[in-house]
Amino acid sequence: MNHQESPQRQGWTRRDFIGAALAGTAVGLAGYWGWRRFLPEGLPRPFNREKPAETFIARASGYQSDLVSRILSGLQELGVTPGEIRGKSILLKPNLVETRPGTIHINTHPLVVRAAVEAFLHLGAARVLVAEGVGHRRDSLLVLEESGLADVLWEDRIPFVDLNYDTVFTAANAHGATRLATLTFPETLKQVDWIVSVAKMKTHHWAGVTLSMKNLFGVMPGSYYGWPKNILHHAGIEGSIVDINAAVKPQLAIVDGIIGMEGDGPIMGTPKEAGVLVMGRNLPAVDATCARIMGINPLRIPYLELAAGRLGPIREANIRQLGESIAAVRTPFALIDIIPAHQGIRS
Repeated sequence: MNHQESPQRQGWTRRDFIGAALAGTAVGLAGYWGWRRFLPEGLPRPFNREKPAETFIARASGYQSDLVSRILSGLQELGVTPGEIRGKSILLKPNLVETRPGTIHINTHPLVVRAAVEAFLHLGAARVLVAEGVGHRRDSLLVLEESGLADVLWEDRIPFVDLNYDTVFTAANAHGATRLATLTFPETLKQVDWIVSVAKMKTHHWAGVTLSMKNLFGVMPGSYYGWPKNILHHAGIEGSIVDINAAVKPQLAIVDGIIGMEGDGPIMGTPKEAGVLVMGRNLPAVDATCARIMGINPLRIPYLELAAGRLGPIREANIRQLGESIAAVRTPFALIDIIPAHQGIRS
């Protein structure tokens, strides 16, 4: 791979390197573009005026597949050109939650993250970094190491930012799906050009599903919101998902559905082989497509219903499918009837 400029190896440990961004070395491309993401856009569109969007579905039989080519194909199909990426700073936000020995269905797989890094560097990105604010543990670097992602970042010299302890700034909650007057974000979000949600395809015992939009809970600093982001849970999970996405305005989603999780997700469920990567510029559309692949009706997922027509489309007629069709890859995920968020959501 065409590696970015590396620090001197002598005297550095792996933890020193991946944590170096915590001292402010992650990125230096702040400015108007970064600030603009957090400006209000006026009143939301009504539910019945969804603006069409596109999503891309790629088959992937396993993590040893050529994932870089699949991501590059998806970017091309979605109209992402080298001219759009060249010189940009790209933040990849994986889903890191917990780790248990022998599990690959809890967190975004390290090889999906590596493939995304390589794809963006291939298109000319000036810098790619990985950032996460783990929700269930206070030591994000420990989860990073136990998940196997630290090995990938160390080998490829990709910096990591622990968003739980980053310097923060506060912005008005312009969308207002919750009663939170303001939202507090890590400064790193203002210092990058693209934010990419690299999520895991899972069921969820509170939100029904956890995909690219719910994954952005991890950008909210635990040092401010607590563990597991308790303030946001108390404000309402569905509304918080929508408020965060409306403020952050991510540019892309890549969902790791090669091996997802069914049942009592996002931690206690069981592996589910879906064999797909799902991508798109519009996160509600991506999540709606993922839900349909999982055999779940996105119109019955409360956070997607809140986002519909405001942040993006969720109705199938308003989402143009590229790559594989939903019908060709549909793999119903197991739900648990006694979990309220799972009741009545099967498509």
